[in-house]
Amino acid sequence: MSWPTETLAAIIDADDLQISPVRADGSTYGTPTWIWCVAVDGELYVRGYNGTHSRWYTAALAHPEGRIHADGHVFDVTFAPADVEFADRIDDAYRAKYAGSPYLESMINDRARAAGIRIRPRT
Repeated sequence: MSWPTETLAAIIDADDLQISPVRADGSTYGTPTWIWCVAVDGELYVRGYNGTHSRWYTAALAHPEGRIHADGHVFDVTFAPADVEFADRIDDAYRAKYAGSPYLESMINDRARAAGIRIRPRT
């Protein structure tokens, strides 16, 4: 399932996304973690600042369901690794959205690129 265009735009524009993968017990959600998000071709992407060692990233891969909090709403979602062929386009989206931030280079380096996640609404 993909994001409705208006919902995705609101999430991206709000720039307040918090991610909560399901914990190891498979039923409770982790503590919401604020994270940068971008859209590419109508899909929502995030990356782990600490790469594949990011706690939320390892949880999202282990249990690919969770929630995001964004734009004043809570959405039940699924997580999947970002397709490698989109890495450059995701970089470009980060550059466009976060130009001028001192943290930008940390989100487009090889460490963060290795920890990309696509987020889709859960049906």
